Amino acid sequence: MSDTVPVVVPDIGDFDQVDVVEVLVAVGDDVSVDQSLITLESDKASMEVPSPAAGRVVEIAVELGGQVGEGDLILTIEAADPPAEEEEEAAGPSEEPVSTSAEAAAPVPSPAPRPSPSRRRPPPPAGGGPATSTSPPHASPAVRRFARLLGADLTRVSGSGARGRILREDVEAFVKEVMTGRERAAGAAIPPVPEIDFSKFGPVESKPLSRIRKLSAANLHRSWLNVPHVTQHDEADITDLEAFRRAHLDEARERGVRLTLLAFLMKAVAASLAEFPEMNSSLAPDGESLILKRYFHLGVAVDTPDGLVVPVVRDVDRKSVYELAGELGEVSGRARERKLRPADIQGASFTISSLGGIGGTAFTPIVNAPEVGILGVSRAVRRPVYIGAGLAPRLMLPVSLSYDHRVIDGASAVRFTTHLCSALADIRRVVL
Repeated sequence: MSDTVPVVVPDIGDFDQVDVVEVLVAVGDDVSVDQSLITLESDKASMEVPSPAAGRVVEIAVELGGQVGEGDLILTIEAADPPAEEEEEAAGPSEEPVSTSAEAAAPVPSPAPRPSPSRRRPPPPAGGGPATSTSPPHASPAVRRFARLLGADLTRVSGSGARGRILREDVEAFVKEVMTGRERAAGAAIPPVPEIDFSKFGPVESKPLSRIRKLSAANLHRSWLNVPHVTQHDEADITDLEAFRRAHLDEARERGVRLTLLAFLMKAVAASLAEFPEMNSSLAPDGESLILKRYFHLGVAVDTPDGLVVPVVRDVDRKSVYELAGELGEVSGRARERKLRPADIQGASFTISSLGGIGGTAFTPIVNAPEVGILGVSRAVRRPVYIGAGLAPRLMLPVSLSYDHRVIDGASAVRFTTHLCSALADIRRVVL
């Protein structure tokens, strides 16, 4: 009898559950080694699970729109070149294609310890309303943690799973109702935006948001509501830095990297964070203390066709400018190709959002909570600046620091941007 190869969900980092956004094969398909089988997506990254062996798909244990965790069974492959008498038996039980429609039957039971509920599910059963105070909400630990992250009260959430079990999508639907003002049981504090039929005024087109944009919107909204934002604007004279960068372009090409201003900016930010450790901290959940981070992992916002993602470059203080330039090129490429690993987007202690390649003079970036600061960078402009008694053309870089005012006060923010601008004006003090 031929060997069967179970394919399970690999290491997905700190996530308990991730979404199945693509099923790339069907029962009966022949697959080769390293061929992509499914695509998984967390809050801000996607990963494709490759086939570990060549053969034929004989069972699929996940559904499009479902959720899986590390170690869950994805599918089973019958190894290549099975004996002739086994081929018919292997194909027999799976002649019907897997359906991903709303009317699809329940997925094939998986031997994995955690089932994969489908988002495209039948209507909730009768009696599946919100849990009462005498009946604790029926939800998994992952769903409870997700609800805590969003500040959702599970006792007010209607469960649509088996026996009224609350699923992740139930929490998402509840939060959406609260945010749009449709949920009025406890009285929404924010008045809803009126619904308008724009087609009355002219032609319209409905364009679905990408999943990354929808998740980013929820995260940004949560940060904006929970963090008292203040933004400090400043500008750095990077005339000498730009000359220094251009002088090393040839050496960078020989090393196979693209030496951009961002690599120098990251070094200067790490030096400023070391000087002002409160900017490299997070407020403890109880609000009684600060968690000071002794590492310098910087999130760098990357613009992709699906929306903004923020991969993380670790230990910036320990790496050379050339190393940072190479790592930036690699991680940005993976972000645009939707190949970021879960570890690539975790652990940032501070974030940089650079729009200098596009334009602008200043903006107000939203703090990526639980971080307490984020630096926005706009386009550098050459203009006359007084130096001594005369004017001289200088290249000035606008920077915008948004910060959590519960942790950082205005004086500390100005000291931080002043130190950063000084470091950028004389980068030799940072890179040496």
